[in-house]
Order: sequence, then structure tokens, then C-alpha cells
Amino acid sequence: MKTIIQTDKAPAPIGPYSQAILINDTLYTSGQIALDAESGELVMSNIQLETRKVMKNLQVVLEAAGMSFENVVKSSIFLSSMKNFNQVNEVYASYFDESAAPARETVEVSELPKKVNVEISMIAVK
Repeated sequence: MKTIIQTDKAPAPIGPYSQAILINDTLYTSGQIALDAESGELVMSNIQLETRKVMKNLQVVLEAAGMSFENVVKSSIFLSSMKNFNQVNEVYASYFDESAAPARETVEVSELPKKVNVEISMIAVK
């Protein structure tokens, strides 16, 4: 059964998609950017704060589905520049136990929505 996951603690979708979809015990999140749900403003003063906001947005989506970062089995990180890899990786790593970190890919793309520097999506399993 397909369940739409929606929380007002994360930014509302800016297109025809859901924040996340839960199918049986597997959650597929849409990519999150550093958009503040309350103000509607982007958090982009530096790449660490931007990444932290992305992770916080993902955290509230996971929580809306009754999950946490411990449930994440796969992450996809999209960067506007690989020059930001180390800083993004440092923030990202702070949310996981390294011995049980999810599978992941990190790719550089030519452009992201709203000209952000990082977007992350996840797959989690109960």
C-alpha cells in the first residue's frame, strides 16, 4: 500500500511530488534542499549550514513516517560542485554512526533547484 508522507515541518513541495512515499516498510524521500519550512527562505550563508538544513529537513520527513536516520539504507547526494564534498561529508557524517552508515552516492550536477549547492534524498526501511 502506498502512503503519502507530508509534514509542515519540512518545506512544501515546489512541484508535482510528495515529500516522501511509504510503501510497506520502505520510505522513499524526495530530494531536500535547504529551504526553511517556516520562512520559505533558503539557508545558504555557507555550505555547512546549508547541508545541516537539508539534513534537518530530511530528519522531520523521516520522523513523520515514524523513522530516524538509523532507518536510512541509501542516500543520494547531489552537489553543484565537488569542491564542497569534504564540508558536506563532514556535516552528513555527523548524523550517522559510521559503522552502520547507509550506502550512498555523491554526484556533481550542473545545476540544482533554486541554484542551491546541495540536495539529498534517502531510502529508509522500518
